[in-house]
Amino acid sequence: MSTHELSLRSAVNELYCEHHGWLNSWLRKRLGNTFDAADLAQDTFVRVIKARNALEIREPRPYLSMIAKGLLVDLFRRRSLEQSYLEALAAMPQAQQPSLEEQAILLQALLEIDRLLQGLGSKVKQTFILSQFDGLTYPQIAERLGISTRTVNNYMAKAMEHCCLMQLQLQLA
Repeated sequence: MSTHELSLRSAVNELYCEHHGWLNSWLRKRLGNTFDAADLAQDTFVRVIKARNALEIREPRPYLSMIAKGLLVDLFRRRSLEQSYLEALAAMPQAQQPSLEEQAILLQALLEIDRLLQGLGSKVKQTFILSQFDGLTYPQIAERLGISTRTVNNYMAKAMEHCCLMQLQLQLA
């Protein structure tokens, strides 16, 4: 193992030992849940390890809280999406509901789609969803959203490019 690798490990270890308790407490106050706080604290340090930048961190608490805030947003978005999904399932007649296995697969797919669309503007995201999930044509989307067909085409190109780039980033992470 190189000297740089040893220094990096040492910096992560020091960061963890000095700030994990504080971060866990900070998250617990925001979540009101010990288990979720512990999970997000660990996920925060996993991000630090993956970033391989522990040697450059000058202000650890603001840096760690910035990562943790992003993870909190992701957690709340996932939970909101999951709640909406469960409400949609509950509104379906029992005979039409998918099996528990299919429900789990569908929820994972929804979460993955949400992750891929993260960062797109609302009109672009809405255009993509209307096209890919509702099966509307570009002229139908244009009419529904009050935009031109050319704009729909541009939005779809932007959404597809974004999804491809996000998928590539997820594969590289």
